[in-house]
Amino acid sequence: MVSLYTSLSSSTSNNTKHFFARRSFLPEHQNGLWKIETGFVRTFTYLEDGTTVALGLWGPGDVVGRTLSKIEPYQMECLTKVEATVLPLEEWTELTETLLAHIQQAQELMIIRSHKKVDTMLIKLLAWLSKKFGSEVEKGRLIDMRLTHEDLAEMLGSTRVTITRVLGQFEQEGLINRLSLHRIVLREEEIWYYEI
Repeated sequence: MVSLYTSLSSSTSNNTKHFFARRSFLPEHQNGLWKIETGFVRTFTYLEDGTTVALGLWGPGDVVGRTLSKIEPYQMECLTKVEATVLPLEEWTELTETLLAHIQQAQELMIIRSHKKVDTMLIKLLAWLSKKFGSEVEKGRLIDMRLTHEDLAEMLGSTRVTITRVLGQFEQEGLINRLSLHRIVLREEEIWYYEI
């Protein structure tokens, strides 16, 4: 896979902000991590058959990097425009907290993907996204990550067609409102029966 990303100078500084376009990739940084200042990043890998496996979703304040994983290949894709800074490993004092955040997110996503039905997995994923990244709006919580149906399908090990069908079902049931640019408003008070 060819990664399209902004090149890094060899003299990156802790304070230097790097800007990445939507759907570009954060480059691997052998002796450092990336701290996301703005935007959203997904980490993922591929199976031998080309299936994409989501490893995590990260937003402002989160830290990502190849150093935190033994998975090969390991990709960090910008879901939106991203502003990030390099954190040299030798200067990073919050490594324990970063590792705990990665472990906790992996466990949360593992539980979401363990449900048998796609509609249950999807509503749980949307609820998780709204809690982690959402913002309060008049009719619920806005998930403004611009995740495509394909992105959601890859996170859940499903197909784009199935996700499109289930999202349509959720909209008809009044659980979500879909906005332009793949944004979703989750009506949390309406999803109680999926929690049972």
